[in-house]
Amino acid sequence: MKQRRQGRRQGKRISGWLAIDKPPGLTSTAVVNVIKSLTNADRVGHGGTLDPLATGVLPIAIGQATKVVQHVMDGLKNYQFIVRWGEERDTDDSEGQVISTSDKRPSVETIAAALPAFTGKIEQVPPRFSAIKLKGKRAYDIARFDGLEPTLKARQVQVHSFTLISILDVDHALFEVCSGKGAYMRALARDLARALGVTGHIVQLRRTTCGPFHVDMAIPLDKLEEESRSTCTSVSQYLLPAATALANIPALVVSQQEAYKLDHGQPIPVLGVLTRNAQGPLTAGDTVRAMKDGKVVALARIEGGALRPVRILNC
Repeated sequence: MKQRRQGRRQGKRISGWLAIDKPPGLTSTAVVNVIKSLTNADRVGHGGTLDPLATGVLPIAIGQATKVVQHVMDGLKNYQFIVRWGEERDTDDSEGQVISTSDKRPSVETIAAALPAFTGKIEQVPPRFSAIKLKGKRAYDIARFDGLEPTLKARQVQVHSFTLISILDVDHALFEVCSGKGAYMRALARDLARALGVTGHIVQLRRTTCGPFHVDMAIPLDKLEEESRSTCTSVSQYLLPAATALANIPALVVSQQEAYKLDHGQPIPVLGVLTRNAQGPLTAGDTVRAMKDGKVVALARIEGGALRPVRILNC
């Protein structure tokens, strides 16, 4: 008797974003695994890593939303963190070992004078305990398990604002930062302390925005788990549209025929589309959302007088 071949089990085909308020102690990957378990979705990812110490908004992409994760990761992010003066740690946060100490404490005036040097485009060496890969291995694995010092090169990152919110006590200060992709708050706190001639590390870190996602719209992970398992509340009630991540990209409405062509990877003339849409100035090289019936058909780029699809979405 011929046996029926068993295929790989498929998850549910649901799409959208969950804005999760991540608790401390979990990696971003661990949160993804929790959402996979709760939803049984076929594809799940996150839109920007948070350290285990950190809390705050962690966008979780499900299904079609995983196609636009990069747009969230490339977006602006806002953080609040508390620096403890007097100790530098190997992880640049409170989870590491003390490697240097100082009795000096910075004044409000010296901090304020130092902050402008850490805004704009700056060079930053990532923390030795980071997820950056070196010859196929994560830097934190090299540091933690191999006992070696990973050689990390400085990278250019964008810090849009770096503000001292308050001096909490002689040992602690609260800061707020708006940054672009790839900026490490732990490294920012470490380097600020060094510039002030003291030592310091982060003891609390909270992300308040990540691209279009704000912590006020986020649901605590433990609440989501509790509602899903004890009251059988569907996670889907908290799902945001997959296109939420694209809110800052200009939208152009296209016709049914144009949508069909874009959906099949074909360019369409841009002039007619621009004529029908009341839109601000767009130029060659700009990326837009091609919309039909309220859905994003594709991300398209203006090139050579045409709209050329770069990502088919249908979400």
